[in-house]
Amino acid sequence: MNDDLLPDLIAAVEQQLRSPQTPYVTKAFARLLKLGLEADEAKSQIALCLGEEMDQVLRNSRAFDEKAYCRSLEELPFTQDDEAEGPGEAAV
Repeated sequence: MNDDLLPDLIAAVEQQLRSPQTPYVTKAFARLLKLGLEADEAKSQIALCLGEEMDQVLRNSRAFDEKAYCRSLEELPFTQDDEAEGPGEAAV
């Protein structure tokens, strides 16, 4: 993912954290904090999931898949190895 997009994705995550329509984002954020992640890191990891889903929307000309986004949030936290590969990418 383009690192230039990360601030915009984090801003979107912050909006999702305030929205009653996305309680699953708040739940994932709280879980990550409970696991010991700093708030900024937790938001960044959620933003990477959002960015991956948005990438799939653009690449495949399809609607946003809320269920897929929720599934990727459930897989958090990323390890350092996962972050190097990027969300949704398998190690080779």
